[in-house]
This record gives sequence, structure tokens and C-alpha cells, in this order.
Amino acid sequence: MKTYALNLQVHNQNNLMQTISKQTIEIDGAMGEGGGQVLRTALSLSICTGKPFHINNIRANRKKPGLQRQHLTAVHAARDISGAYIEGDEMGSIALRFNPNKVQSGNYYFAIGTAGSTTLVLQTVLYPLLLADGDSHLILNGGTHNLLAPPFDFLDKVFLPILKRMGAQVTITLERYGFYPRGGGQLKVHITPTPHLNSLHLRERGQILTCRAKALVTGIPEQVAQRELQRVSKKLKWKKECLELCPLPSDQGPGNVLLLEIQSEHITEIFTGFAQRGVRAEAVADGAIKMAKDYLAAEAPVSEYLADQLLIPLALAGKGEFTTLTPSHHTLTNIEVIQHFLPISIAQTQLKENVWVIKVKN
Repeated sequence: MKTYALNLQVHNQNNLMQTISKQTIEIDGAMGEGGGQVLRTALSLSICTGKPFHINNIRANRKKPGLQRQHLTAVHAARDISGAYIEGDEMGSIALRFNPNKVQSGNYYFAIGTAGSTTLVLQTVLYPLLLADGDSHLILNGGTHNLLAPPFDFLDKVFLPILKRMGAQVTITLERYGFYPRGGGQLKVHITPTPHLNSLHLRERGQILTCRAKALVTGIPEQVAQRELQRVSKKLKWKKECLELCPLPSDQGPGNVLLLEIQSEHITEIFTGFAQRGVRAEAVADGAIKMAKDYLAAEAPVSEYLADQLLIPLALAGKGEFTTLTPSHHTLTNIEVIQHFLPISIAQTQLKENVWVIKVKN
């Protein structure tokens, strides 16, 4: 296997002629919620399908539009694993042209250079590398627990076990925590190629087996995490033995995250609250508690955030279905992007208040 780094220049100028000869998919980055997921999904599926694309208005609906460090890292990661020809890969760029070659397995190191989310970069390259011809080993450096991104724990305990049920073999290891704004976290990922993903049918949650609350804290007073756990105990009525305070080494902070884990017969879900400057511990806990309460009340197996994550693997499998809470704007946007690349139907049907079924079929 070959080893690559982000600064490796893999641009193949001959790809320019291929870009011209192939029909390029045009994507408006301002569609739907207009965030970075539009770009990440396009990059991933472009490599999987071999279809080039041109995107304009990248992250048009964000306070800082265009490519930021985290998104640029994802672009370069996609380039490196596929030998793609790209134009517009600059900080702040609002347009990008991307034309992939065949995906290559290997050993890859992707460093964001900030506290940007490593898990979102992983999302971009995961599915193409599942289709590669050999095992891949990744090291990702940056943020591991970020606001508005799935934390390591979510991937490890919620998402990857479901992907395993679909036939994929992916392992992830947390080597070092990385919180905003310092970053410096590190993940190791091993991906075994999976030529075809199996369909998924997840309609029932089953009986609730265990509930746990874990408060990670480093570089700030432990009292903050204790107050979060006290809030969980009061509002969710979870017993003391279900509450865990987890102090981390001081050199991995500052940071604080509250993780609410609900394990049932057919699925595990995690809801997260991130500490922010000027936000009380009780408010941080309340956000995660509300998500957990909504999930428990709906009795659907798949949460709003997991629904978004399951769309690409089900689309690549060609069929599958799951019951979830009301689809978010983010999820509906992701569906639209997926259908630019794959000839599939993704239908959303409401079953009752705040409960929907999403069905994927060819």
C-alpha cells in the first residue's frame, strides 16, 4: 500500500480532458440548508460513482461562506484518495470543480490544523474507501468532539455498529481528545473493503435496556460536569449508578461534553451537549435532555441526526428503510444531493406526529 499526506500533489492534468468529456453534475451549494454537508456528500458520491461535479455557492447559508479549513481538508482528502483533478481548492472559495479517478486504498494522514471536525472529514472518504481494492488505514488530526458534528462516541457506539450490520468492517480508535478551540485530537481508522453494502430494515426500537450519562471534562472545574449530571438525574430520573463523571488529562483541554446514551434491543443512540463560553452547565444539559426526551417519546429507533448519517449507505446499498423522528432540513437537503448522483428513490412518509419512515429503493 502507498502512503499519502495532504501536501502530496496528486493533481493529474490529463483529467482536465476527462472533465470536459464527462457530463459534469452542477450543484448549487445554497440548496436546502446550504451547509458543508452538501459538499461532503457530493465529494463522497462523486468518487463512488466516478461522476465529476461543479459546485457553486459553497456554504452560502453560513456566517462565513465558502471553504473553511475543515472543508478544505475534506476536499484534499477526497483528492488524495482518488487522484482527482480539482479547481477552486482555496480558503474562502465558493466554487469547486472535482473530477475523480479510481479510488486507491492506502495509509493516509489528514490533519485539519484547527479544531475542525475529524469525523466530518472521515464521512467524506469512508464510503469511497469501502469500495477500494485493499485495506486502508487513516490517521485524522483535529477536533474529535465538536459542536454541530458527530462526536467520536456517536460513530463508535451508534453509527459504525449499524454499518457493520450492513456488511462493512470499519474500526475507529480515539487516541487523543480534541475540543474546540484547541483541537489536537486524533483518530485512527481501519477500513476493510466492502464491495456491496447490504440493505437495512430498522423499523422498531425494542425495549430500552440501559441509559447512561457521561460528562467529559478537562481544563475547567469538575463542578461544571457535576451540575450537568445533576440536571440529568433531576429531569430524566436516571439513577446515580447511570451517571459518570470522566475527568480527562489537562493537556487535552479545555473542554466539556455531556453524552446521553440510550441502549435498546435494536439500536443505541447518543445525544450530546457541548459546553460553550457564557452558557450555563444546566443549559448545556437541557439541550441534550430535550433531544433524549423527544427520542424516548416518539418510540422511533432512529434519531434525527442518525437519519442523516444512514442516507448514503442505504443509497449505496440500493434499498432499505428506517423509522425516525421528523426529518430535519439537513436530512432533506442530503436526500436532494444524493439523488444528483444515484438513480434511486428516497421517500418520506409520516406515520404519526413526529414519527416518519424513510424508504430507499432503486
